[in-house]
Formats: sequence, C-alpha cells, structure tokens
Amino acid sequence: MTPADPAPANPHRGEASLVLAGVPRLLRPSFTALVAAEEELGPLFALVERAGAGQLRLAEMVALFWHCLANRDGLSRDTVGQAVTELGLAGASAPLRVLLGQILQGDARA
Repeated sequence: MTPADPAPANPHRGEASLVLAGVPRLLRPSFTALVAAEEELGPLFALVERAGAGQLRLAEMVALFWHCLANRDGLSRDTVGQAVTELGLAGASAPLRVLLGQILQGDARA
C-alpha cells in the first residue's frame, strides 16, 4: 500500500484493492463514495442487478472504482480505466464482487 493507503483492504468491511500504476490502492465503499457513485450511475440496486445479469458496462465499473478509491492522489480516472483494461474483466471482477457485496449486504458487524 502507499503511505496514504497504509492498511491492506479489509474484505470484512467491504474493502478491496486495485493495482493502479503498479501500486495497490484501497477501494473503500464508504457512504460518501456510494452516494457519489449513485449520483453518477443511478440507483445502486439497479447497478447490482445489471452486474448480476452480465450487463454492467466497463465505464460503470471504472466509475464505481473511482468513487470508492480511498486516496486519489496523483491518479486520474483514465488510470483506473487503464488498470481495468490491463487486468481484463476477469481480473477486475474480484474487487468488483467485494464492492457489490458490500452494497447489497452492508456491514454485518453493525
């Protein structure tokens, strides 16, 4: 992790990690991040349904990752898109599943 992302992702909190420009970055689906994603992408439940039906668009995946980045310092949205392109859809699906699971299930510890 970078100094700004000192702790590894905690999947029990719905966090995931995505390698951007060779550096693992923390994806944290906080309330603020999810509200911002919803403002751009529409209702999150519909986003989850599209993903489950195999209808999630690449731009939607990148937008969700962008909004959930815990630290965007030195990054552009294009960097996120390039990372997804390099990983391929199969590689990007792992962090996506974690984020979508958090959207659906919330924090089980609450």
